[in-house]
Amino acid sequence: MTSPLLFSTIEVTRQAFYRTALSYAIVNLKPIVPGHVLVIPTRPVPRLTDLTTPELTSLITSVQNVGRVIERAYGGDALTVACQDGKAAGQSIPHVHFHLMPRKYQGDYFSQRRDDIYPALEQSETSLPRDFHNLKTINSVVQHHTLKVDADEDRLPRTLEEMEKEATWLRGFFTEARERHDSDAV
Repeated sequence: MTSPLLFSTIEVTRQAFYRTALSYAIVNLKPIVPGHVLVIPTRPVPRLTDLTTPELTSLITSVQNVGRVIERAYGGDALTVACQDGKAAGQSIPHVHFHLMPRKYQGDYFSQRRDDIYPALEQSETSLPRDFHNLKTINSVVQHHTLKVDADEDRLPRTLEEMEKEATWLRGFFTEARERHDSDAV
């Protein structure tokens, strides 16, 4: 059995879809765009400079591997990769993490004003501690709601079940890639 994953002090094992010894990826509680995920080092540290070289290498390799998959899975043409490294940079959870967001030339909420994603990310990050704290309450009260993304002000945090469903779907992409790699090695 694998150990639980903590995002700072928040247990996020059920939201995880990718895991290495030193890093993991989770689906987002309040995605800004479809496929908005987080890549996080396993050891909870607040800043990039607190990571060891092997941890940083694993984290960046995971950003690359997860980014490749979510771009394909969500039909993206590119990725926005962002790290708010410290409270003054907008980080609200004191555990270093990268946001990966698939982007499209057309049909993306931000396709006409591409840089507008950054203020939306900052606003989303501000409410994250409260949203995670309220997750249990929300999950017991809200049975189901339509996923609202694209920086919609009225979007609610998703239920644990909704996040688990997306994580299971994304996990399948990594299983397929491993199976292809194993068959190529034979």
